[in-house]
Amino acid sequence: MKSLKITTACLFLILGVSCKSARSVVANGEIDNKLTSKQLIRENGKNDASFKTLQAKVKIDIIDGLKESSYSLSMRMEKDKTIWISATLGLARAMITPDRVQFYDKINNQYFDGDYKLLSDLLGVELNFDKVQSLLIGEPLFNLKDDTYVISNNEASYILQPKNQNSILELFLLFNPSHFKMDSQQLLQPSKKRFLQIDYTGYQDVDKQILPQNIKIIAVEDSEELNVMMEYKSVSINEEVRFPFNIPSGFDEIILDDAK
Repeated sequence: MKSLKITTACLFLILGVSCKSARSVVANGEIDNKLTSKQLIRENGKNDASFKTLQAKVKIDIIDGLKESSYSLSMRMEKDKTIWISATLGLARAMITPDRVQFYDKINNQYFDGDYKLLSDLLGVELNFDKVQSLLIGEPLFNLKDDTYVISNNEASYILQPKNQNSILELFLLFNPSHFKMDSQQLLQPSKKRFLQIDYTGYQDVDKQILPQNIKIIAVEDSEELNVMMEYKSVSINEEVRFPFNIPSGFDEIILDDAK
């Protein structure tokens, strides 16, 4: 059942953002050793996404142990309200809203209808709609104004971490010196042997907004590792979008009592 839970969760997470006529961003900025954590947080906030709607084609590659699979999906989003995903021919479809997570699979005649506990338990982070949306559009999972951070750097990125790291959940945020968007988000739970890393390996300029182009998610628990690579194509923003979703009758409900 664990592989089913992981695959289901990945379908909820396979979303991103891009735009038609977008240009790839060349990241060639240099590290400023005098930059403070407050200045970095302020610069990052200036580049928050401000679109109203978007739709895109998303290419997905998933590596789960020795199993590899690829998908082409359609994705639509109304920012802060709805995230919708549909596989080819509508064989699988998911819809996420601030208070609900829904999914159905016509191949196996099954569906899921519940809250964010599945994703939260699987990834080891308390998730909600805002966190899922932020993760997928290259913004920090956590509100950076809610804590005090210290800054350091490596050769390519600024690194923020809480001044007082939580022993239960350690957090490291890496920012690009060119545009101050995220290079990586890394969350570690040592006691549960869990590690989650979201790498933003490419960005694009969309109507003067800098948005992700390629994302890689690595989720590790004990000795098991899941890799998800996403590429966003044929995207448009601020156009009218619809979110058709209706769980077919006769499908079996997916019950995940033990998501841990």
